[in-house]
Amino acid sequence: MRKTALLAATATLLGTLAAAPAAHADGPFGQGLDHCAPTDAGTLACHFDVAPGTYDVTVTLGGETAGSTAVGGETRRALLAETATAAGRTVRRSFTVDVREPEGEPTGPAGTPGLDLVLGGAAPRVTALRITPAPAARRLFLVGDSTVCDQPGDPYTGWGQQLPVHLKRGVAVANHADSGESTVTFLANPALFDTVEAAIRPGDPVLIQLAHNDKQTDAATYRANLTALVERVRAAGGEPVLVTPVVRRWFNADGTLDNGTALLVNGLGVDHPAEVRALAGSLGTPLIDLTALTKARVEQLGPEASKALYLTAEKRDNTHTSVRGATEYAALVAGELRARRILPEPLLR
Repeated sequence: MRKTALLAATATLLGTLAAAPAAHADGPFGQGLDHCAPTDAGTLACHFDVAPGTYDVTVTLGGETAGSTAVGGETRRALLAETATAAGRTVRRSFTVDVREPEGEPTGPAGTPGLDLVLGGAAPRVTALRITPAPAARRLFLVGDSTVCDQPGDPYTGWGQQLPVHLKRGVAVANHADSGESTVTFLANPALFDTVEAAIRPGDPVLIQLAHNDKQTDAATYRANLTALVERVRAAGGEPVLVTPVVRRWFNADGTLDNGTALLVNGLGVDHPAEVRALAGSLGTPLIDLTALTKARVEQLGPEASKALYLTAEKRDNTHTSVRGATEYAALVAGELRARRILPEPLLR
């Protein structure tokens, strides 16, 4: 009975048994659905023994019955937004993945070597899967803290984890954000900025959002550290982008976030968003004012509804975002990537 049920589940996930020939291995990396297995959660878990690098992934979604399929991978990254397919119809989607070691946070667990994908969604239907090396693909680097990083465990989710769904084939998110890091520690630890710097290629954008953990960093040091990050990115040929921090969900009685806790003013009175804005102007870097954008969204929702963006209910945490919060904040970042032409239009969904 167990084997019969497994075969039936596999047939459903693959769209149709008639599509099985598309699942066979194809090429030196064993591309194909024969590297995937159904899970008890109703998804397909796929593993490919590839070396670190950038890879294009092409999936053909759909089958004999209607479906709704999303693709994730590596350390809980969202790679392709849920896509509906009508019965008897298929669609092809492609994206690019950054495979690195460690696969999640730079100072976290190593994770699994190679590329791991999860084909899920409300009703996953997949008829073909192909993985090809993409050594010339651009990378969008992220330098940040726990509000940005590839969080290893549910319910914590960084906005950088949700950003890949907004990018098309040809550019991959290289999320080097790490929990607990400040401008001081990100520069000091060779596993952090030194690693990013060595990997930058000409034209790669590098988004820098560091503030939450600069709790005792004075203004002069904060500015000097951010300046060093910007100058070193430029020296490596990259394109630095300064990002103000996401707000904390900390309301005043009047329903606003107009206070130092919410708006990241540290214990020494350093107004981090104001410092980042001023520095972006003086250094001539693009600015994504995520503080202003997230403030507007949280205030729009109000004290009660905004709890869903953070881990208020689950962890009494008004700093770290839920999947929903990270998803909404990633969309705000993607909108700024488009509006400020940080990435060309053809690379954005």
